[in-house]
Amino acid sequence: MNQASELFTLPIPFGGSFGRGVTALLERMTALDRCRSLYNGKLRNVDAEEFPARVLEALDIDYRITAEDLERIPRTGPVVIVANHPFGAVEGLILADLLGKIRPDVRIMANFLLKGIPELHRKLIAVDPFAGKDAARRNVRPLRDCIRWLKGGGALVVFPAGEVAHLDLRRRQVADPEWSANLAGLVRASGASVLPVFFRGQNGPVFHALGLMHPRFRTTMLARELLNKRQRKIELGIGRTVPFARLQGISRDRDLVDYLRFRTYLLEKRKVRAAGSETSCGRVQTIDPPRPASLLAEEVAGLSGEHLLVQSGPLSVFQAEAREIPELLLEIGRLREVTFRAVGEGSGLARDLDSYDGHYRHLFIWNRDSGEIVGAYRVGMTDKILEAQGIKGLYSQSLFRFRPELLEKIGPSLELGRSFVRPEYQRSYAPLLLLWRGIGEFVNRNPQYRRLFGPVSISRDYCDLSRQLMAGALERQCTIPELSRLIQPRVPLRMKPLGVRGCSADLARSISYNLEELPELIADLAPEQGGIPVLLRHYLNLGGKVLGFNVDPEFSDVLDALIMVDLARTERRSLERYLGKKGAEAFLQLHAAGESMPRCA
Repeated sequence: MNQASELFTLPIPFGGSFGRGVTALLERMTALDRCRSLYNGKLRNVDAEEFPARVLEALDIDYRITAEDLERIPRTGPVVIVANHPFGAVEGLILADLLGKIRPDVRIMANFLLKGIPELHRKLIAVDPFAGKDAARRNVRPLRDCIRWLKGGGALVVFPAGEVAHLDLRRRQVADPEWSANLAGLVRASGASVLPVFFRGQNGPVFHALGLMHPRFRTTMLARELLNKRQRKIELGIGRTVPFARLQGISRDRDLVDYLRFRTYLLEKRKVRAAGSETSCGRVQTIDPPRPASLLAEEVAGLSGEHLLVQSGPLSVFQAEAREIPELLLEIGRLREVTFRAVGEGSGLARDLDSYDGHYRHLFIWNRDSGEIVGAYRVGMTDKILEAQGIKGLYSQSLFRFRPELLEKIGPSLELGRSFVRPEYQRSYAPLLLLWRGIGEFVNRNPQYRRLFGPVSISRDYCDLSRQLMAGALERQCTIPELSRLIQPRVPLRMKPLGVRGCSADLARSISYNLEELPELIADLAPEQGGIPVLLRHYLNLGGKVLGFNVDPEFSDVLDALIMVDLARTERRSLERYLGKKGAEAFLQLHAAGESMPRCA
């Protein structure tokens, strides 16, 4: 009998035929007999490099991973891959197969018993999870081997729980036990980055019930649980790599381990949504066809030099009133709807135009080579709108109830909204920057407008948790309380406490309310989105403050963040980028004696 066959064999507890009968019964109960048959049959003489894949194939087990997650796996350099441990064996096989296709230098820290399978011998660094009080001494050598492997630039898979996830009656959940503090030592000693991986699923109820009687009973059931995964498709998610420089700032080992556990289990909250797959705006109309190119070009040609704000190659930014560009405005409305629907937003109408468009200014990019609109912004001069129509003339008041003191405090401002860059041009950041250069020139010509404000949309393509994380972190760290209390959302966002399995509520709050962590958390939850929405990030980089959040049922339930930017408090380098050096200097001199607002924490 070879070494692996011995691994799938129970020692005979009693002598003679009775002992053999009891052993056979126990092996059938634990499925060790079937594992032995599988190994001696379909897996006989399998090449070591192909062994994980062949086991999965023999058990008809498949796994699912997105293309975005696959790209997150570092191709070179030291990295610790940390994963939850819900099943016991299949997750190790999956990672061995998956990572082995990407890089050859992968080792798995695993139970020393698995060394009994010769085909796995080269892939494992064996530790003893049963050493008890003697664990530290017994595992010194394998831990040193792990550090040496990482320092040599290799990849190391670690299941920090040390044992399989099981039912915790106190917490009423199935999760990994506390992760080992040895993980912190590995990271600190090696200087490696960390890649979180989360496996969805859990073992069956019999496994957890037996485990409540004694932990060793769970171990005896692992072979059966492996076979129970037949014809299953296991889902796994991969987070963003956490660089060592980020982890260096966490001084306590327990805090570092708990942080990595949070980043791993947060992936369970991920919900993949197809762009534009849902809408709450009722019946969706067919989008209108494009307006005739000749009519659009004719209107552009009729605009004077005063309408031209900036120019860059074939692209020009114009500003005009609605009455001056009737055909262009129809096309802007059509393109808004096309662009917004592509990201799960939109009015559901044939064109996204409303009553406010008639008295707002419209900034738009025109491509003279292709004869088309590239993107646009809607701009309202609050003092003129209030004088002509009162507060109901402001679009933002349809989302938020304003107390009169708010507009008195902020003074003459520009309300911005309905911005878009059509999909064909979104591969580049340049069109958005050009629009903002146009806004900068508009401010140069109208320097009395010190502040910009308006709603920035967070679409339903982001899961509810992503939207709540953004709202929670920004409300706590990037707001102006004296102004926020003067507005009230018409449809408030319902906030729920963040619960991450196996992590304390205090830990979840401290990480999720951290603005520095926010982009990484959102990117892990919504990998197809790439983090915080581009426009929201742009406003924050300009020093924007959040005054409140509102859910807009008329616009596919987007979450609107009411943002305010005090240009007199914007970092000078950013201001010069859009107003130019002379424009920024003149603007700052004009507002030098004005009141200031606190910067975002």
